[in-house]
Amino acid sequence: MRASLTISLLGLAAAAAITASSATAAPSRTITVNGTGIVTTVPDEAQFTFGVSTTAPTAKGALGANAARMNRLIAALKAAGIAPADIQTAEISLSPNTNENGSKVLSFTASNSVTVKTKQVAKAGSIVDAAVGAGANLVSGPSLGPSDQAALQRRALQKAVADARGRALAIAQAAHVRLGRVMTVNETSSSPVQFSPTAKAAAGAPSTPVEPGSVQVEEDVTVSFSIS
Repeated sequence: MRASLTISLLGLAAAAAITASSATAAPSRTITVNGTGIVTTVPDEAQFTFGVSTTAPTAKGALGANAARMNRLIAALKAAGIAPADIQTAEISLSPNTNENGSKVLSFTASNSVTVKTKQVAKAGSIVDAAVGAGANLVSGPSLGPSDQAALQRRALQKAVADARGRALAIAQAAHVRLGRVMTVNETSSSPVQFSPTAKAAAGAPSTPVEPGSVQVEEDVTVSFSIS
């Protein structure tokens, strides 16, 4: 009799455990929404590429002429206020120029370019003028952006989470449920900085105009909230 009672009690305990386990495994009720955060600011950093291309009858002559002009260009950039650490060689090339059927080398063209970074956006136009005045015949840019990109991304993320909470609250109120704590947060994307139109040159102007415009940093998140 005691053995039968013990077995019955064990059976009841096992059933209770299974019931508790099933209750624990029951899915929680949640609302999952996307949130977007955008931060707009004025760029305080500009990047250009300046280069020199020279052609001569020989490879040595092309490289020699190119080196002389490139040294003048780098010196002019430093004189314009660009720190040596913000001037970096981007590409050096030397190629032959042939006749139409490629059977004879007519001359050689040497090219050398540097990437220049400056935080003096207001003076970017005068930097372009100084580079061209020193012999640069290859110019590209500007690439404009904020120097505090990481801080702007964090601010955008904070706005994205706040936007997600506002969306979830609106859904909860419409569904007549109570919004609870955050269950999960995922950063779904991080967009590159988007630039507004920036640079334009005017013939005869005393300095090449560069307008910084504005930049936007966008972050997106997916957040799940518990509901009751």
